[in-house]
Amino acid sequence: MKALIKRALRSLGIHVARVGSPGDRCTMEGAFRALAARKHPFRTVIDIGASDGRWSDELMRFFPQCQYLLVEAQGIHEPALRDYCTRHPNTQYVLAAAGKAAGKVFFEVGDDPFGGQASAAPAADRVEVPVVTIDAEVAARRLPGPYLLKFDTHGFELPILAGAAETLRNTDVIVMECYNFRISPECLTFPEMCAWLGERGFRCIDLADPLHRPHDDAFWQMDLVFARDTRPEFGYQRYR
Repeated sequence: MKALIKRALRSLGIHVARVGSPGDRCTMEGAFRALAARKHPFRTVIDIGASDGRWSDELMRFFPQCQYLLVEAQGIHEPALRDYCTRHPNTQYVLAAAGKAAGKVFFEVGDDPFGGQASAAPAADRVEVPVVTIDAEVAARRLPGPYLLKFDTHGFELPILAGAAETLRNTDVIVMECYNFRISPECLTFPEMCAWLGERGFRCIDLADPLHRPHDDAFWQMDLVFARDTRPEFGYQRYR
């Protein structure tokens, strides 16, 4: 019966894996579980590209003691964010894009409320939204470090990092959606991002949710987890 159920689910494109199994390990939940097991000391989570708060909600299962700042540019998500922060007193949100300096930016709006890219150039499918810097928000809200920075920002990572220079100095973990293709002029591919962060004291310690594009089944993106290169895990060179 179990095999029959698995075959039926597979025919619908659904794969079931036991929690903690190899099939579960390359999921975001698996990465969260590993972060908790390694006892990373971050005290504040800054969720950049928070949408309706679902990513922070999942992480909070493993890190309920942290403060959370959710940064989201799309107004369609504000009711959900307001409700989420009302229910969780250790959370707050700002409805703005994150960037290099305070001001305005044009944000792509389309059919997918969980997509969209920021751009300096106006276009018919873009709306103007305010820009805040992570450094300014952290200072104004007196958010305690160390920090976990999460990026779901579709190629706009470098301008955001430029506005988070002070915060980055006290950041313990970065979770970043990284790409195998240059999806925008400012975008770094994942090897370039590994090198960029490596120059600033971070190494990739985990990955989650690899995605292949339907056009040709080529590897498209994944979430990479970066930790400080002084972590004890990087000093251990054996497999077992």
